[in-house]
Amino acid sequence: MAFSDQELIDGCCKGERKAQRELYNKYSSQMYAVAMRYSKMQQEAEDILQESFLKVFQNIEKFRKDSSLPYWIKRIVVNTALNHQRSKLYLYPMVDISDLNNQSDTELTLSSFGHKELMEMIRRLPTGCQVIFNLYAIEGYKHHEIAKMLEISEGTSKSQYARAKSLLKEWIVESNTVNYGRAGEF
Repeated sequence: MAFSDQELIDGCCKGERKAQRELYNKYSSQMYAVAMRYSKMQQEAEDILQESFLKVFQNIEKFRKDSSLPYWIKRIVVNTALNHQRSKLYLYPMVDISDLNNQSDTELTLSSFGHKELMEMIRRLPTGCQVIFNLYAIEGYKHHEIAKMLEISEGTSKSQYARAKSLLKEWIVESNTVNYGRAGEF
């Protein structure tokens, strides 16, 4: 029998292990995917996930129903991942965004990439670029919000995002070139 989110919340508030296990089973794979976006290695994502769910269980009574339970848990996972990354957040030096904006956009073929391949590319990004790309492009935060969260300047957030886009574009173009080259060989 599947439990509703409210039943799981009530059970977790009472410290019921069964409710905690059910909540974990229901949302862990979805939240693991979030943790992986901010991690370089599987073990690191697993640590983030475990720490996040400990925080969920410790703070479940503070959950307000002004958002969905999965959204609330996701915010905890993202914040836990950011705390993990803060100690190793070596950001690239500032770059002039106007120079990057003057570059012409190359036609990219993303349809040849699966979700897993794109996530692997994001995980290859330097830590600062990876974190800011995830926060801006995937989580939907604005640069001024990211700057406040990470205690950096808004310009640094923008430059890291621009660097991430530039690297991803470069890798996608390289991969498309390799794929097209292979296709032409047959």
